[in-house]
Amino acid sequence: MTQRFGTAPSLEDMATLGRAAYHRLPQQFRAQLGDVDFRVEDFADPETLAAVGLKEPFELSGIYQGHPLPARSIEMSGQMPTRIRLFRRPILDEWAERGDVTLERLVAHVVIHEIGHHFGFSDDDMHALEDADD
Repeated sequence: MTQRFGTAPSLEDMATLGRAAYHRLPQQFRAQLGDVDFRVEDFADPETLAAVGLKEPFELSGIYQGHPLPARSIEMSGQMPTRIRLFRRPILDEWAERGDVTLERLVAHVVIHEIGHHFGFSDDDMHALEDADD
């Protein structure tokens, strides 16, 4: 018997999962996010990888680009909007390797992680919060 797996989720499919995760956030968080440019790409570009000290594009599943809320000031008007970028192929790769999480849950994890940066949390802060929840 041949099993059909279908096709991998497209960029738009992944964006739909990301937007759904965003809309499940409590309203008070969404209200404080303001205008966020939400994008999905297959991989981070070389400049983005270099900016975070990575060489392997499969190591970066998402990135927050902007000024966290605690660092914002009135002088920042006119700057580019906050951007959250998800990288489809690294997310799919992690999902396939793990096998213990749904794609929807993994995308939500990445979205929430990147939104945490908007609120000024470091990676270490978020890992500590996740560990405390176990």
